[in-house]
Amino acid sequence: MAQYQTIGSTAGSRAAQIDAGLRAHMNKVYGMMSVGMLLTGGAAWAIAGLATTTDPSQAAAQMGNGQYLTALGSAIYASPLKWVIMFAPLLVVFAFSALINKMSTATAQLVFFGYAVLMGLSLSSIFLVFTGASIAQTFLVTSIAFAALSLYGYTTKKNLSGLGTFLMMGVIGLVIAMIVNMFLHSPALTFAISAIGVLIFAGLTAYDTQNIKATYIQHAQMGDAEWLGKAAILGALTLYLDFINLFMFLLQFMGNRE
Repeated sequence: MAQYQTIGSTAGSRAAQIDAGLRAHMNKVYGMMSVGMLLTGGAAWAIAGLATTTDPSQAAAQMGNGQYLTALGSAIYASPLKWVIMFAPLLVVFAFSALINKMSTATAQLVFFGYAVLMGLSLSSIFLVFTGASIAQTFLVTSIAFAALSLYGYTTKKNLSGLGTFLMMGVIGLVIAMIVNMFLHSPALTFAISAIGVLIFAGLTAYDTQNIKATYIQHAQMGDAEWLGKAAILGALTLYLDFINLFMFLLQFMGNRE
């Protein structure tokens, strides 16, 4: 009897350790994600400020409403360099995901923060297209929606793995539709892409949160401490991308254009 009590006590202690570790792990994930968001927002705002001017003597191109593009703005928004800036984050995130196992945890974290700055450069044009008030409003709505969806993914007992497969297929279809619409410029297709994009990344937010939780529990039980540090970075990257995409698709509905 004493032996069974000892075994039960050990198992209970181990479960408590995993629960405490999970909370610390998720706090680390959300913390790194938040730092990434701050870097992206700060970089986007700063670059947009450097790319525009109201002084005609410093203008390289005219935008309207008394604003002009500086030489920097003309280079990153009105030259072939804009295509490099547009697709660079996609290439970097694929390379980062493939090579993270070869990096130290500290290096992986620096790469993630560098990627967040690069994303800020890619997204800086929203400050030229949409009003600052509508960007702030959309960010607030996205934050509330993201928090609710992530909380659902963390607390639900329902297995969302099947939903994840379906949503990833949707992402592939969405990317193809967006590439096609770059040439068609169809307002109807743009609206459909935005609506479907909101639904897909809302679902992915819940799914990815549950997957991060499940990944931690699996590796914590195996005592894989080295992987857990990198798993937190990958988790932060995943939720960061969910937030960014949810924000951008919502901005198409809620943003007031300049």
